Amino acid sequence: MRFQEKIREYSKEEIWSEYCGFLDISVEEFMYIQKRLLLEQIQLFGKCELGRRIMGGRQPATVEEFRQMVPLTTYEDYAPILMGKHKESLPAEPILWIQTTWEGGLHPLKVAPYTKSMLDTYKHNMMACFMLATSSRRGDFDISVTDHMLYALAPLPYATGILPLLLHDEIDIEFLPPVREAEAMTFKECNVRGFKLGLRKGIEYFFGLGSVTYYVSKSLASMQSGGSLKDKLSDASPAMIARLLRAKRRCKKENRELMPKDLFQLKGFMCAGTDNDYYKDDLEELWGLRPMEIFAGTEPTCIGTETWNRDGMYFFPDACFYEFIPQEEMDRNMEDPSYVPRTILMDEVQAGQLYEIVITVLKGGAFARYRVGDLYRCMGLENKQDQTRLPRFAYVDRVPSVIDIAGFTRITENSITHAIELSGLKIAGWTAKKEYTPSKRPLFHLYVEMDRAALTNCAVSEHILKEHLSVYFKYLDQDYKDLKKILGMDPLAVTIVRCGTFDSFARRFGRPIRRMNPSGQDLADLLRADDYTTGRRDLYERV
Repeated sequence: MRFQEKIREYSKEEIWSEYCGFLDISVEEFMYIQKRLLLEQIQLFGKCELGRRIMGGRQPATVEEFRQMVPLTTYEDYAPILMGKHKESLPAEPILWIQTTWEGGLHPLKVAPYTKSMLDTYKHNMMACFMLATSSRRGDFDISVTDHMLYALAPLPYATGILPLLLHDEIDIEFLPPVREAEAMTFKECNVRGFKLGLRKGIEYFFGLGSVTYYVSKSLASMQSGGSLKDKLSDASPAMIARLLRAKRRCKKENRELMPKDLFQLKGFMCAGTDNDYYKDDLEELWGLRPMEIFAGTEPTCIGTETWNRDGMYFFPDACFYEFIPQEEMDRNMEDPSYVPRTILMDEVQAGQLYEIVITVLKGGAFARYRVGDLYRCMGLENKQDQTRLPRFAYVDRVPSVIDIAGFTRITENSITHAIELSGLKIAGWTAKKEYTPSKRPLFHLYVEMDRAALTNCAVSEHILKEHLSVYFKYLDQDYKDLKKILGMDPLAVTIVRCGTFDSFARRFGRPIRRMNPSGQDLADLLRADDYTTGRRDLYERV
């Protein structure tokens, strides 16, 4: 039975229990579900080539044996089978292959198989997200077949392209513009067309990467002013025209620009990806509704959601088996790659602690004890306000070895090294850190030391270096290029330090500075070693 049939046949309480009942279970019940489904997945792994490779030809009989026998894995462990799409080697037959960026410039794409059972679970959990996005309290939701959703998604084979496909199986919510039409348009064309249709039909839902929803929202705001608005109003409904006239008077009285919230009344607003915390306040101001954060990824599928309180995400118990690497274990592993970090389970996490997540995809998935590369902070082990007894988490960012900008690109040490080599620039040392502008927008800050001999032949400014390196990052990484093309964002900032600075740091501390995301203290020490003049001291005093 489709969801839209259920809302006619059953009470809200019954539907809530079916989709959002996981919020009522205890952590002990959560772990029971986790372990039961993992044992089923272990059996599937034991019957396929991929599983035998991962498990070393052994067959664990318990969850504890599985965690002892199976090493922590990364995508390199799966690439020979998955990149060739050898479905006969997998635990279950895939229905879809979803792709995403692997490592910008070096490994452009990686793919992940989705089985029918995985898609069924994804669909069920996705409807729970929609319900929670429209709720203001436990048991309450507002979803109708007459609703419309603004299209701001990447199409298949990217992960966000699954949503229209699965949503269509459950309810006849209309996308603006229609999915097939949107997929044939440029990003800008899609925004304009969606806005025009929204003026006629209304917009009840909005979902996308936080950075994309912000860009689209600002674009809508700019389209609502100026001469172009008159053309768009030719398609608007009489009610929308009346709303616009009232909004114009209100904005004039309040001395502000027209915003999407003045024309559209969202029921549900969801965002995913990285850096969402830096967009949520602005998005709430633009739409009058705070976006609810969910977590979904190519490898893990849809695994977590906030509730009506927008105060941390809860993991779905049936999507993946979750393990967590404590921060001190992760840091030790970064310093010594041969060290195998220990993991803990959901019933062992502690409030306030930072963890790297490790997943085993259930329902025939391909990934076992897989390091996704995401960091979460446990916000609490229960929530009296939500009346939940489960740990809840805040998504923090990618692991320190990766710089993810706005959910688009994944910059690594290898990709930076490759870009520098291709550029031909004589750079003697560098470190890169993800930072944020005063307006809370993410940037990729590269601190470089030029080769002393090269500087005798020519002068190099930070501006020239930035322009030069940007060309190569865009050449190597299409996602990096799309930051400028789609979001109008140029994330690179460059600071040149005095020759000898990196050696000075290494001599003083007995180790080189970390290439990717050094600590704020280390970066400040590096800049002090550069002997900055007073006029530039703010560079290290604020990190």
